Amino acid sequence: MRRLIALVVILSVVLGLGVLPAGAESAQANVIISFDRKPGPDEQAIIHRFGGTVKHVYSIIPAIAATLPSQAIEALQRAPGILRVEPDVEVHALAEIDATWGVKQIGAGAVHPYNKGTGVKVAIIDSGMDYTHPDLAANYAGGYDWVNDDGDPMDDNGHGSHVAGTIAAAANGTGVVGVAPEASIYALKVLDKSGSGYFSDIVAALQWCMRNGIQVTNNSYGSSGDPGVSVKTAFENAYAAGIIHIAAAGNSGTKPGTGDNVIYPAKYSFVVAVAATDSSKVRASFSSTGPAVEIAAPGVSIFSTVPGGYAYYSGTSMASPHVAGTAALVIKSGVTTPDAIRQRLQTTADDLGTIGKDTWYGHGLVDADEAAPPALVGGIPAVTINSPASGASFHVKETITFSGTARDVKDGDLSGSLVWASNLDGSLGAGAEFTHALNTEGQHTITAAVTDSDRNTGSASTVIRVVNDAPTIQITAPDDGATFASGGVASFTGTATDTEDGTITDDLRWYVDDMANPFGSAGSASVAGLPDGTHLITARAADSTNKEGSASIHITIGTPVPVTYKVGSVTYAAEGGRGGTAHLKISVLVTNGSDAPVAGATVSISVTRNGSPYYAGSAVTGTNGIAAFKLTNAAAGTYTTTVTTVVVGGVTYTLNAGPYTEVK
Repeated sequence: MRRLIALVVILSVVLGLGVLPAGAESAQANVIISFDRKPGPDEQAIIHRFGGTVKHVYSIIPAIAATLPSQAIEALQRAPGILRVEPDVEVHALAEIDATWGVKQIGAGAVHPYNKGTGVKVAIIDSGMDYTHPDLAANYAGGYDWVNDDGDPMDDNGHGSHVAGTIAAAANGTGVVGVAPEASIYALKVLDKSGSGYFSDIVAALQWCMRNGIQVTNNSYGSSGDPGVSVKTAFENAYAAGIIHIAAAGNSGTKPGTGDNVIYPAKYSFVVAVAATDSSKVRASFSSTGPAVEIAAPGVSIFSTVPGGYAYYSGTSMASPHVAGTAALVIKSGVTTPDAIRQRLQTTADDLGTIGKDTWYGHGLVDADEAAPPALVGGIPAVTINSPASGASFHVKETITFSGTARDVKDGDLSGSLVWASNLDGSLGAGAEFTHALNTEGQHTITAAVTDSDRNTGSASTVIRVVNDAPTIQITAPDDGATFASGGVASFTGTATDTEDGTITDDLRWYVDDMANPFGSAGSASVAGLPDGTHLITARAADSTNKEGSASIHITIGTPVPVTYKVGSVTYAAEGGRGGTAHLKISVLVTNGSDAPVAGATVSISVTRNGSPYYAGSAVTGTNGIAAFKLTNAAAGTYTTTVTTVVVGGVTYTLNAGPYTEVK
């Protein structure tokens, strides 16, 4: 009691806020208050002293859920021993629309002859359950109602009953059949008749799960707002205690499937976030997307139980119980820890969309008959591929590590007897781990299989991609468009490299035009006697898998002799300038051997004044064959012009015409 008095004195005097007088009116707020110790009577008393009402005292986390006058919250947040005061966030059921095709599509029926999830404890944290329904009554094992604070979790909304039917509707010859039709299902009612509730009740439900040995929770509800550290810690503590949480990813997805819109609690790393697919195994347009999505399941037009009958619902709420039921089958098959169950669900899922884990489907569509093989309940050996990971990409000839495990009830560890194969490359090797390079480009389905002493064969598969880059070829000399004299020798050099094989220049082959046979090989080659005209030169090389790369250039045989083009004349003309100077215009006429003007020739000149360099530049001839230059404000002196080069059709002619002198 002294501790309580001390807290009140501190709150009243140090914080200067005072204790609320009896009967003081204030807006009420639902909160979760976290302490630095396990809360007890003293902690409850301080909440009462400030006009609050205690809703839950938790042991799963050091916290109390309460209703408080809003004006008292700040004082509590600053009080010794109180870590935080967080809002009690409201949650909502996630059914979006009002046959058991989903149970069939994920292969649960193939598991039922040897595994119905018998006795596995699954808690449905939802709106309760119609435990009198003929498809649910046999598997109902109890529960609690936090909405009405009693032991009767009857469903007055329908959502929880629908979820329950997908998980564990009994195989009784009527109605529907659940994924795990003999699992023990517990109804933990946290959502009211409108489908709404609070995280404070969900934390209480998680605490109940820990006390009652629950193995799986289904959470088909959520909120886009982060409920805070206390709620996160409650889910984490329950997971650490051995409970796997399955949750709806949310119905907040965009039609194009962009953005990160997974809701809480599915967004937590220790909760399995489930997206929704339709009967064509395509993402439902409403299904939330983002990196937290771990797996997908049927969630469109799902036929299941509701109070007094059956109905079709859609939503990620309907997808989540398909995975929760599969988790029950996995547990019954002998895989019991949350981490191991998640790994089994991930590695056996049927990859959809982008190869490997993606933001739409996670690891893919849940596959019950792959996830819960009969190995650990007698029969087929259970095989798991650890490496390579599904969706991984490798290069041809790259060393890949293959590793896996195989276990059988009768024979024990059979990992060393695994036999590995690729659908494209055939046999790869044997054993629990080895390295091997794949030689065929494309999508490989890698299968690891083992046969036990009773001749039962178990297997697992993973899909990877193998790429093969084409060799990179470069012609290093001459440049594209080079010209060689008629009757001369044309020489070439080049290189070839390959991502997988390294340098393969020695494998280069050189071709001219459409000739079938090469005229040379390796890094350099020459060809003589080509007819005048333009020719295509191609260098090719193939890597060790015969994938070819190439590069090409054009050359011209038959260079015109320099006299074909000549400087017809260089003339000077002056025009007005300023300050006693004048502009000097220089015109260079280019003609061909027939003295006809040549258009489009690039003319380069150099000009000296009084023997010293004065100007250098280039200009293109017009249709009159004249290239015009203008020297602005040229002073008096002796100007000498030399035509250094003329370029016609990409061919450079060194004319060195001139000099042509003008005295100004």
